[in-house]
Amino acid sequence: MNPDYGAAPTPPVGATAIATGDEKSYVDWAAIIGGTVLASAISFVLLAFGSALGLTFSSAYEGSGMSLVGFAIAAALWLLWVQVSSFMAGGYLTGRLRRRNYDATEDESDIRDGSHGLLVWGLGVLVGAVLAFSSASAVLGSATNAIGNAVGGAASGAATLVEEIDPNALLTDRLLRPGTATDTANEELRSEVGRILVTAVTDGELAEDDRAYLASVVAARTGVEEAEAQARVDEVWAQAQELEATARETADQARRIGMIAAFITAASLLISAAAAYFGAVLGGNHRDKQTIIQGWVRPW
Repeated sequence: MNPDYGAAPTPPVGATAIATGDEKSYVDWAAIIGGTVLASAISFVLLAFGSALGLTFSSAYEGSGMSLVGFAIAAALWLLWVQVSSFMAGGYLTGRLRRRNYDATEDESDIRDGSHGLLVWGLGVLVGAVLAFSSASAVLGSATNAIGNAVGGAASGAATLVEEIDPNALLTDRLLRPGTATDTANEELRSEVGRILVTAVTDGELAEDDRAYLASVVAARTGVEEAEAQARVDEVWAQAQELEATARETADQARRIGMIAAFITAASLLISAAAAYFGAVLGGNHRDKQTIIQGWVRPW
């Protein structure tokens, strides 16, 4: 067994002596900040390039461009590659720049280099989270102000617009559509019919007495036969159920997309942490061995 195994290595020729003991921290924050800056810059450039590339695959027309599933898979793979490559580069730079204390074994030095890579990853994640939160807050504040100004400046117009696009109001219009242009239903009756439809959609069932009442109202207000009025009630009730099912499906799809996005983000961050550790250890080894990468020294 080699008696020198595990002993602190001899500093290479030209190495600068560094103070040891309680007066000197093993954490080199200058190298960590430098690696974080590099990782953030690379991540920003690659994400911007990926956004432009993603727009070329998407289309505003239905049936054109990449499918939603394919686009999600491509975006996830791109995000993973961006995170791994940027943090590996930042970790490598930190390991290369870290001022080594020659009071540790090679294994301990690797652990310290890798720990600096993890600090680059942690600082980069925190900076990214703060920037994302600030951007989201700014967008939310701008949207709130814009909505407040719009509502305050044109309250009556906004109310009319909301009524026009309200699905329940549209269903009520279809149900009480008059036989002539001048024969209109009063607001109280429209509100009552709307409440019946909303309650039925919420409960998932249109009661027989409500169904018969709606048919009688339609027949009285529109002048159609009882059978036609009943058919109109059934048709509008089916449309109301379709709208409710569509709304539930959209909400459930948004929930699934959010869950998958959160899982992909967490997985990519964990993998990028390992990449930052590996990059820092590699950079530290190259630092100790004074490895020269062709093209990085005097490229001119």
